[in-house]
Amino acid sequence: MSLKLYNPFENLYFNDQTCFLTGDDLNNEDDKITVFPEWIMDRFDYRERKFVLMDTVNSILYKDLKIPCSPKVREAYEQLDREVEQAFDGGYEAMKSFDEHKLFLWISRMVYGVLYHEIDFEIKRLERREEKFKISPVLKERFSMFHLMMQSLISPIEFSEKKPWSIEIVNLKYSDEVFNHRDDAINLIFSLGINGFGIIACLQDNGVLMNEQKDILAKIGDTVLHPIQFEELCAKILYLDYLLQATPKYRLEDRGESLYIESLEVEAEPDRSIFSVWDNDMFQQVLQDYWTPWALTEKDIMGESNYPISFLEDAYTFEFISPESIKLDY
Repeated sequence: MSLKLYNPFENLYFNDQTCFLTGDDLNNEDDKITVFPEWIMDRFDYRERKFVLMDTVNSILYKDLKIPCSPKVREAYEQLDREVEQAFDGGYEAMKSFDEHKLFLWISRMVYGVLYHEIDFEIKRLERREEKFKISPVLKERFSMFHLMMQSLISPIEFSEKKPWSIEIVNLKYSDEVFNHRDDAINLIFSLGINGFGIIACLQDNGVLMNEQKDILAKIGDTVLHPIQFEELCAKILYLDYLLQATPKYRLEDRGESLYIESLEVEAEPDRSIFSVWDNDMFQQVLQDYWTPWALTEKDIMGESNYPISFLEDAYTFEFISPESIKLDY
């Protein structure tokens, strides 16, 4: 391949003197960028908040979540930040029409930044015990492909009409100045809700997760959702990813000075369906986590039935539930 691209997962190479995206050597200690954009931390007062790592014990301040990057990469992200900030200010309609590839890149920087810190923390923890950090071949392939796609920020990488990601923007009403985000760095899923719109992004699913929810997404349309409806939708997407048994695959085509990535149809493997069987009890646990702000208990969610309640669809008619009928706090 003529186009030179970097893969830190090939040898699990992570350090502060190497640009996380290009692999370029860095000579300045200030060659870093915050994982979460500066304007996001300022607007929603996140600088001094703690970001809890995956082990749920250790944490780091949002302002200290940084990743090493070259001036070229930092400049590209800063330009992207300005464009996304302008779209944020335009609200739902502006975000709905925003370039999806750019939104993928903007979200990916946060998800990968979290992943970078999780890996870096684990490498150092194991080094103190004189052990070597390892990840499974499946995760290595997933993260390598994700990192490759991220390099389209500055490299001539093209994507097929069918994209590797699926991103949904919904109309959403929240209390003012709320910035509610969740990230699953392992499964490459991200959600964000503020007053005006919500974003749900599956960064490497070839569209299969959102396609599975196409009926409810069609019912939602441009309706301004109640926050508990948005959280339910996020919970469904996350749980579906857990149930996904098929692995998204790609075809890479070397075009000399550029790379073409084709997202293939997600197909079931022999003797297996694309998704494993839905488990109501497990989904209830996911819902309860997402519905924490409303303090709903297992009994509240399951009631007398064997299926969790829904604020999106009527259990009998499957009609979309009007947000105005939901008497819960925003």
